[in-house]
Amino acid sequence: MTPKLVAGLEPPYYTAVFTSVRPDSPEGYAETATRMRERVEGVPGFLGYESARTPGGIGITVAYFRDLEALDAWRLDSGHQAAKAHGREHWYDSYSVHIGKVERSYSFDRE
Repeated sequence: MTPKLVAGLEPPYYTAVFTSVRPDSPEGYAETATRMRERVEGVPGFLGYESARTPGGIGITVAYFRDLEALDAWRLDSGHQAAKAHGREHWYDSYSVHIGKVERSYSFDRE
């Protein structure tokens, strides 16, 4: 299966870049990730996400939101907050979050 990228979007919009270090397959992580994907897809203004992980345990997820209200709705979502707390306690060795405003966007796709 060919990975699918989020195509260039009409700016401005916002990104949340989540970079983490964790073991490859911690217990319960995959199920929680599936639930979180389903929850964020229901947030009005959510535009999509991309995620990658190295074999050494470094992961990067970039989520795209139409505006800061949508991003804040996700940040304040009770299920997301519970998953973050559980992740700090059980899964992540470390993580960082970076929020940015995108002012230019384009993409390329070889058919």
